[in-house]
Amino acid sequence: MESLPVTTMSSSKSERRLKSKTVHNTSKSSLLMGFLSCLAWLYVAGRLWQDAENRVLLASLLKKNSVQRPKVLTMEDKLVVLGCKELEKRIVEAEMELTLAKSQGYLKNQLQQTGSSSGKKLLAVIGVYTGFGGRLRRNIIRGSWMSKADVLSKLEERGIIVRFVIGKSPNRGDSLDHNIDEENRLKKDLLILDNHEEAQEELPKKAKFFFSTAVQMWDAEFFVKVDDNVDLDLDGLVELLKSHHNKDSAYIGCMKSGDVVVEE
Repeated sequence: MESLPVTTMSSSKSERRLKSKTVHNTSKSSLLMGFLSCLAWLYVAGRLWQDAENRVLLASLLKKNSVQRPKVLTMEDKLVVLGCKELEKRIVEAEMELTLAKSQGYLKNQLQQTGSSSGKKLLAVIGVYTGFGGRLRRNIIRGSWMSKADVLSKLEERGIIVRFVIGKSPNRGDSLDHNIDEENRLKKDLLILDNHEEAQEELPKKAKFFFSTAVQMWDAEFFVKVDDNVDLDLDGLVELLKSHHNKDSAYIGCMKSGDVVVEE
């Protein structure tokens, strides 16, 4: 009977110890959760602040670019970017120099030097594009509408100059150049472009060198370019040119946009 109070007091002490431990553990967990919450808040706030700074920087750059660059490029701006304005200026200057040369009789003197005795304006200069491997095709043409020995002089009397157009070998002075020079000495029907290198990748420049050389050598209404693999109807071409010789700046041929002259 006397031992019961002792048991009761021991149980009370045990309960107090258990409650104390529980409260102590709960406070530690609360502190840890609070600390982790603070770290998470600081991380989120930092990211939001960084994103805000990036947005401000990007907006300032876009505003600066929009002020410096026009919203819509005009045609003049596009021509400047492509370099066409400078090219247009050079073309105008070349045309003015050519007009001045004509007025001073430069082309007339060139005509006399190249063997045209009449001195009158020619109808056409026909350049037949050929290459070092085109001798067979040149001979075929010579055997067709250039078959007679005096055909070139007779064509010149009709106001027609015909020349095979060829450049120089990449290896200047080699056997290719020598063979062309010898062929021209015998046939006298080649126009050799000294400033042009006869190569596949240089073909776009051949037209420029041919037309600029032909304009300096002959005074003609038309300058015609054909290839040596074309069976040319010379009489038909002459009639076509005569029907257009009174038109200023006439162009007969094809462009990327389609036919320029269309027979209806």
